[in-house]
Amino acid sequence: MKIDKVLVVATETAYYSDDQAAIRAGARQDGFLYVGEPRTPGFDAIRQPGSAASILLVLSDGYVAHGDSAVVQYSGVAGREPMFRPEAIDAAVRGVEGELVGQDLSDFAGIMRWLEGRNLFPQSVARAAAYGLSQALLDACAHAQGVLMAHVVQDYLGRGGALRAVPVFTQSGDDRYGSVDRMVLKRADFLPHGLFNDVESKFGTQGELFLEYVSWLRDRVRTVAGAASYSPTFHFDIYGCAGDAFERDTARIVDFFAKVVEAAHPYALRIEHPLDAGDRASQIREMAALRAALRDRGLPVEIVADEWCNTLDDISAFVEAGAADVIHVKTPDLGSIANSAVALAMVKAAGLVGYCGGTCNETERSAQVSAHVAMAANADEILAKPGMGVDEALMVVRNEMVRAVSLDRVLRPHEEIGAGR
Repeated sequence: MKIDKVLVVATETAYYSDDQAAIRAGARQDGFLYVGEPRTPGFDAIRQPGSAASILLVLSDGYVAHGDSAVVQYSGVAGREPMFRPEAIDAAVRGVEGELVGQDLSDFAGIMRWLEGRNLFPQSVARAAAYGLSQALLDACAHAQGVLMAHVVQDYLGRGGALRAVPVFTQSGDDRYGSVDRMVLKRADFLPHGLFNDVESKFGTQGELFLEYVSWLRDRVRTVAGAASYSPTFHFDIYGCAGDAFERDTARIVDFFAKVVEAAHPYALRIEHPLDAGDRASQIREMAALRAALRDRGLPVEIVADEWCNTLDDISAFVEAGAADVIHVKTPDLGSIANSAVALAMVKAAGLVGYCGGTCNETERSAQVSAHVAMAANADEILAKPGMGVDEALMVVRNEMVRAVSLDRVLRPHEEIGAGR
């Protein structure tokens, strides 16, 4: 089976692109908008609708394989690619169309070597283009081989065994109070994200607003869950706010996290991006120091690496330095979904927690494909995406996984391991 035609269609994401630099500099919210001038190149406003590009591969039997290019909500900062226009993805993919048409779909590993092995795309859209095209190629290879996308990724990683659904992390956006009831009713495994991206208005100059919220969340989960046996992990993304509030003083941050542990008890606690040191080397050094200090104090806080931990090389450096307990494998930042699978396998092999994440600023298609990658790599946590609506994102990711688990028993009733990498 071959690829006959290639189409690129301008589409949209389930959320928005936000200028993180402007927000961290104190941009004021006015309803859903931010007031002020953008600071990050490529932004026309601080908040603007997200763009995607659907890459469609028409196969020789008429099947249409599909993947979506997207970038994260906070693009253009912390070593990430800038926002793109869909026409830039179209031009990038058109540049390799001649090599795609007629491509043999029996060798996913070989196709991924082709995709990642040389500079196929302009640097400004290299990862976004590879992200969408690799999804479509994975879909095409799975169809050609009569298996699930997760099976193709398992073979790529040299893994086998039955697929299992991965525990899901759901995010609230700014609706950090109103969304919690829905998260609890749907029994999210990790919640609520919280979007604590400003010290003065959301975190507190001494962390007081964040502490107040953690205490409220603890009580609300108990109230809504009632007598049911339900114990989610509290996973907060604080966008470097602890570092900003406490001047990146490790001892002061640890003292504050001791209060957070007490406020969250008895729920387990994960803190994503506790500080932003401004570059990769400094981020690794300060995160490693914070993690060691928390261990020395015996505080049960898992630190999650996010910013400055974008590419395979970045993730390898964070893992080697022991700079986090949890690595956020932010799928659009990795380029091809093969890189995301390899990153998750690397994190797991190091004994760390593999979080198959991404962004609210994706599409239903990239979320579905991410679910297959997470299952194939045996990730510990997956982000409910796209969007910030809780229910819709949970539905997309969970439904894709339960369907795949059921089909796995039919398509691979006995363990099969492919050639691997």
